[in-house]
Amino acid sequence: SARHFERAIVMPNLKPPVTTTARAIAYRDEILKALPPGSSFVPLMTLYLTDSTSPEEIKVARKSAVVFAVKLYPAGATTNSQDGVTDILGKCLPVLEEMVKQEMPLLVHGEVTDPHVDTFDREKVFIEKILAPLVQKLPQLKIVMEHITTMDAVNFVESCKEGHVAATVTPQHLLLNRNALFQGGLQPHNYCLPVLKRETHRQAIVSAVTSGSRQYFLGTDSAPHDKRMKECSCGCAGIYSAPVALSLYAKVFEEAGALDKLEAFTSFNGPDFYGLPRNTSKTVLRRSPWKVPATYTYGLGVIVPMSTGNTLEWLPSDQPEE
Repeated sequence: SARHFERAIVMPNLKPPVTTTARAIAYRDEILKALPPGSSFVPLMTLYLTDSTSPEEIKVARKSAVVFAVKLYPAGATTNSQDGVTDILGKCLPVLEEMVKQEMPLLVHGEVTDPHVDTFDREKVFIEKILAPLVQKLPQLKIVMEHITTMDAVNFVESCKEGHVAATVTPQHLLLNRNALFQGGLQPHNYCLPVLKRETHRQAIVSAVTSGSRQYFLGTDSAPHDKRMKECSCGCAGIYSAPVALSLYAKVFEEAGALDKLEAFTSFNGPDFYGLPRNTSKTVLRRSPWKVPATYTYGLGVIVPMSTGNTLEWLPSDQPEE
């Protein structure tokens, strides 16, 4: 991530979750220690919202200048989300009202976890039952729908006021549909949450992000799970896209005839929404075919990246250029 991006919103779903500013600062210190020498990468930290998060913690977070958002995981929605929220309006309203005062965005994993709801409908039902009432109750709350996957999410975002509701989109939800989970056998490295959807949804998301709308911006949801954790009897959700994300976004925008809109999606719309300055250094993408490695090695094992073994047309520079 630090090789290709100057900063990143760092999600808090660790074990145990990052529920306090003190934990966020400690996690940030760990990230900074792991960076290569000379890296200027800035981790933008988040807090994990729980039923017991206090308005006071939001004030502390804002004062820290380290925490930039709060993440809503409905309990059980994704990896390490068992400590998430059980009733957002019933249990978290004072916290959300404080977030409005502090201009602290709420980032949402937009899926319900009711076992009676079909897996492929979890985002649509979340919008109807939770997100729409939340926006109606607190119209001034800044909300980012993370990693949207459906036409329903596109329609909802575009029905909301610009500057108050936005969405991020991953490389996989722009390039893959749910067939990619099953082609040639079960494909665990294409399994993520929210799960991949029908082709009609993928096309709707591509149209939305390549339209030039300022309500969409880059969000990789990159998840570096060990190969053994993906290729097992109960594999975990998450796709490792950090090394290939810029190349894949460029492919999507080029195929849509919208390369002129790529820079805003990757570099402007996000900081503008968060009220952060735009970066001044640039990453240069060159048309230079390169083959994605089969795996990336880390201390204890290997990670299989998205597009493993494929040749991509766009190569990002490893160093920022002024």
